[in-house]
Amino acid sequence: MKPLSAVQRKQQAVVFSVADTLEAQGREELQGMVQCWFDLQYHHFPDSLLLRFQFDDEAALAAAEPELKKWQRRLSAALLKKGVVLKDVRRHLIFTLDGPED
Repeated sequence: MKPLSAVQRKQQAVVFSVADTLEAQGREELQGMVQCWFDLQYHHFPDSLLLRFQFDDEAALAAAEPELKKWQRRLSAALLKKGVVLKDVRRHLIFTLDGPED
């Protein structure tokens, strides 16, 4: 795997910063949230960004589902503050039971 370019490192720093902030807020506000993790293909940034909020069980996931749009808007607003515009906010954050290893 080749090292990241300066631009890719900057993109990674932005995504890590936003993901860490949203993860901290999510753990406070969403019952049963385990962690936040993401997938990103740097050559297709920001369209390829997908954040996932992982929940520990089906009941916690179902209880959090009505809040999904609010969290998608939060992601969009946080990235916009960093200079990144998402065209379709619904595609970039989901709630799931799967972990990064799944």
